[in-house]
Amino acid sequence: MMWNTVRDDGDGGDDDGAGDDDDDDDDDDERKTAVRDARDGRKLRNEVPLRKTLWKTALMKLSCEGKRKNWKRVIAARVSRSRRGASFCLCLSRNALQLHAMIHSLAAAMSNQVHNSSSLNPLAWDVQEGRNSSPVRTADLPPPVVVSPWDIALCVTGTLVSCENAIVIAVIFYTPTLRAPTFALIGSLAVADLLAGLALILNFIFTYMLDTEFARLLSAGLLIAAFSASVLNILAITVDRYLSLYNALTYHTERTVTFTYVILLLIWLLCAALGSLPVLGWNCLQDESSCSICRPVTKNNAALLAVSFLLIFALMMQLYLQICKIAFRHAQQIAVQHQFMATSHASSTTKGVSTLSVILGTFALCWIPFAMYSLVADSRYPLVYTYATVLPATCHSIINPVVYAFRNPDIQKSLWLACCGCVPANFSLRPRTSSDV
Repeated sequence: MMWNTVRDDGDGGDDDGAGDDDDDDDDDDERKTAVRDARDGRKLRNEVPLRKTLWKTALMKLSCEGKRKNWKRVIAARVSRSRRGASFCLCLSRNALQLHAMIHSLAAAMSNQVHNSSSLNPLAWDVQEGRNSSPVRTADLPPPVVVSPWDIALCVTGTLVSCENAIVIAVIFYTPTLRAPTFALIGSLAVADLLAGLALILNFIFTYMLDTEFARLLSAGLLIAAFSASVLNILAITVDRYLSLYNALTYHTERTVTFTYVILLLIWLLCAALGSLPVLGWNCLQDESSCSICRPVTKNNAALLAVSFLLIFALMMQLYLQICKIAFRHAQQIAVQHQFMATSHASSTTKGVSTLSVILGTFALCWIPFAMYSLVADSRYPLVYTYATVLPATCHSIINPVVYAFRNPDIQKSLWLACCGCVPANFSLRPRTSSDV
């Protein structure tokens, strides 16, 4: 029994020892767990900033990738715009080349027309737009309008002629004292030159703006009538001056205003008949080979007008020679009566001779070259020669008011009164004598 008790006690001690071992194991496990937990905590504390860094890196990568994508889009857009700009520039360069070619073709056409060469050659040039191209020929385009400098000079001359002679007409019309036959003739000459200037302007307009057959005929007829009236009025003034010296005593009784108006009416009827010839069929529009230098006037009509002008010039020269003889004879008679030659009469006679020389000289220089050239030339001759002879003939209408109107003391007085309202103190209005021309 005691053995059993002791045994039991021994067993109990073993149990106590085993219990202590178990407690030690538990403590070790706790320490290990605590160490492991501490190590895991440090790892967690170390992993938090690492995770934040990783997140930041990932976000930066994403942002960089987004920026890269945006930059790629921007670059793609810029490349597309540059491509469009390049295509636009290419299109502009093509259009510039086409415009350059067209300008060259038009310049060549205008130079050919100025030099009276053949008609325009059909030069082809391509107009490309994209892939489509269509050839356009200059022959299909409207012909360019080339204005000749000679025509411009004639139009300017016509403007000056119209303004100058309009002043003369206004002065004679609004001055009651200028109603003598001489002033009627000067007024008729101014009207003729005014119509000539207007005809030159209308000819320029019809040539470049209204180029029709009727317009050409109307312009030619108006020019013929106006310049014919101008020449015939100059002849009438010459005859009037001759009669005023030849029949000095009976001039004012024989040469009435009514008689002068009848003569002027006959002159204008004759000039109107001459001007209507081209419209009535005396033209060369149907037969170009019969054209004169002044198209559409025929060579026969131009030759007839030229011969008539030369005869009128010869008659005027003869009349002015007779006027000079009469003036010198009157001066000699006055000198015999006073036993000496008065200075005033001698100076007036010399002035009259110089005036006659100026009148005949300007008339011959302006009209004779055109008349002679009309006799020998036709439409096949270069136009520059025609213009070179026509322009001086038209300029004679500028000289006529100076020679026949503005030199007259009565007209000068009317001009002073109209412009300034007074007459200069040194202005002398002496009566014209028989020796004045």
